[in-house]
Amino acid sequence: MMENHCYEQAAQRVETIRKQIAQAAKQAGRDPSEIRLMAVTKTRTAEEVNEVIAAGITLLGENRAQELCARYEQYDRKNCEIHFIGRLQTNKVRQIIDKVTMIESVDSERLAQEISRQCQKHGVDMDILLEVNIGDEESKGGFDGKDVEEAARRIAALPGLHIKGLMTIPPIEDDPEQARAYFAATKRIFIDIKHKNIDNVSMEILSMGMSGDYPQAILEGSTEVRIGTALFGPRNYSVPQL
Repeated sequence: MMENHCYEQAAQRVETIRKQIAQAAKQAGRDPSEIRLMAVTKTRTAEEVNEVIAAGITLLGENRAQELCARYEQYDRKNCEIHFIGRLQTNKVRQIIDKVTMIESVDSERLAQEISRQCQKHGVDMDILLEVNIGDEESKGGFDGKDVEEAARRIAALPGLHIKGLMTIPPIEDDPEQARAYFAATKRIFIDIKHKNIDNVSMEILSMGMSGDYPQAILEGSTEVRIGTALFGPRNYSVPQL
């Protein structure tokens, strides 16, 4: 009975978020089908994740290599894609290279080089997004907006990597409307690079917007929103982290 209740809660949350995505898309004059909903799994149990998969989620976002490795075999992965979205240390790349179809948080050329090295070692290709530090925050990784294009040109030449777009996390603001300027600035970079027609760079995915600001991100052109708290409820930080 409890399992049914948990599934119903998950299904209701998924439906609510999809309606809000559709509403924001309509306001922006966009087709809701252009926007993909990602479930961010940080601190969640495999059971919680499988509930949202059962409710129709087809894309998971993993923040921590150790969490992903610990839960990977427990996921109902048949119709689900997994992206890595967290800060990724170069020595952790080998742990996830065979478990994800995209790394969205490529925040340095050094990391890109290691991903390329592991791709060659394992005989795989990897789709990646370049992370833009759009607020120029010292506490965050990512490329400065003015450096993204040149970095993209160099990284696109690395074996095994395919640049599919950009990802950003704007500075935390009290009012989500204040994030729109950062989202708009990232979209301008995205469009500018797209128009350059760089080999092995296809600007298809603009990953921006989280639980507190995803409608604003959609209004400014996001094609993928990364939702954790709004989908699962508040995080339980008392659970020991891997």
